[in-house]
Amino acid sequence: MSEFNLQKIFWHSRRGMLELDLLLVPFATEVFETLNYPEQVLYVELLEEEDQDIFNWLMRQTEPSQAKYQTIIDLILAHNEKPH
Repeated sequence: MSEFNLQKIFWHSRRGMLELDLLLVPFATEVFETLNYPEQVLYVELLEEEDQDIFNWLMRQTEPSQAKYQTIIDLILAHNEKPH
């Protein structure tokens, strides 16, 4: 159904920076498939950004370079706050 390769999404979510891996990998494996198509596209686009930028946005140290990323950042952080 999805045009996205879920294994590729998982591997692109693994950034090599522990803080990012702890946020992105669970989101990719537990939430990505439940997102609507525009949110999936947004997540894939977010993964194309630099690790340090993604880290700063997820830590709320800086605003995303593009406002469109705020939606997916909020979803990632909300998922992280849920008890697992």
